[in-house]
Amino acid sequence: MRLATFNVNSIRRRVPHLRRFLDRHGPDVVFLQETKCKTEEFPTLEFEGSGYTLHALGQHGGRNGVAVLSRLPFTVLAESLPGEDADAQARFLAVEVAGVVAAGIYLPNGNSGGAEGMEYKWRWMDRLRVWAAAQLDAFRPLAILGDYNVCPTASDLAPGALPPTDALVHPESRARWRALTHLGLADAVLALHPADAPFTYWDYGSAFEQNRGLRIDHALLSAELAERLVSCGVDTEARAEESPSDHAPVWVEVAV
Repeated sequence: MRLATFNVNSIRRRVPHLRRFLDRHGPDVVFLQETKCKTEEFPTLEFEGSGYTLHALGQHGGRNGVAVLSRLPFTVLAESLPGEDADAQARFLAVEVAGVVAAGIYLPNGNSGGAEGMEYKWRWMDRLRVWAAAQLDAFRPLAILGDYNVCPTASDLAPGALPPTDALVHPESRARWRALTHLGLADAVLALHPADAPFTYWDYGSAFEQNRGLRIDHALLSAELAERLVSCGVDTEARAEESPSDHAPVWVEVAV
């Protein structure tokens, strides 16, 4: 089974890019982030006849937004991350597919909104760890894919790409990443590419050509799935296209 994640940075602008990615890699399940449209505005008709079933979760104001496309039957488990009832941002979507609990996330960036924006990011990460622990305690195969907005180590960004105070590299953000992975979740790309895990994000301008990127899109797998990990990769071809998203898709394949 091939799982993927793609921050499309506006689905209505990136339909062709997404369709080409689907054609190149044929993922069974792909999670999307930053769709930037209300639920009813998602371009559903563009994927009719594609073999994929869609479930989208938008947000008023055209911000954030997540979705899943699957060639396999799935059940929606949750459209929001538990733990903060007042949180109405569209950042979390969990499904059960082929016996696996799979979640697509768009973790808060943390650099906007001042101190409250940073605190929201950290609370969100704490809530994610609690939710993930509950799935693992229930012995459910678990995959959490998406834009984590965290560079876990200094190797996950080009030298000088971010200041040390940036929320993506802040010690508190990295500590929460470690707390999440220490539950027993494996970073799939790092597991197979320990010395050369590729970046997944490059700012617009010359960053992509100069490879001044960040590795912030991740796929975390429970031990059971990690043992079945066959291959994984970052589709930099999508970032090299005309008018691309600033992110490249990440895909992982696990044996069934």
